Amino acid sequence: MRRILIESLFRCKLTEQPPLITDAEKAALVGHLDRAAQRRLGRSLAIREVDAGSCNGCELEIIALNNALYDLERFGLKIVASPRHADVLMVTGPVTLNMRDALSLTYEAMPAPKFVVAVGDCACTGGMFAQSPACVGTVGHVVPIDLRIPGCPPDPTTLLRGLISLMT
Repeated sequence: MRRILIESLFRCKLTEQPPLITDAEKAALVGHLDRAAQRRLGRSLAIREVDAGSCNGCELEIIALNNALYDLERFGLKIVASPRHADVLMVTGPVTLNMRDALSLTYEAMPAPKFVVAVGDCACTGGMFAQSPACVGTVGHVVPIDLRIPGCPPDPTTLLRGLISLMT
């Protein structure tokens, strides 16, 4: 045990490097998204996130959009708890049998105009769970998809660029 503790003191850090995006680029991305949301919806963009059966990797990246590094709420973009307040439904993971009805009910509860974004490889193509008997399939098998953001998991900058492309 002592050897492990001493070795860990001299080992390099295991944390990931921050994304290679400057503050100016990040502000430009989010500002462009905010202007596009104002133009298309006339208000800020409200996002409802649903985990339809993922490994939580994509959720961590979506949650990172709200951390101090990205801080979307200062630009008028917010993640909401109710589908009745949402403009965008972000779905992660392949849709499991248990989540099929919950996902379709969430989609039906959203007011128009509504957009669906499939986040991650599992939501877009089924990923490694595509042939699982516990899965219905991709998000597109349950609700219509407006945008697919591939990646395992996609980083927050990719999510921002995807939201911009959805609104323009």
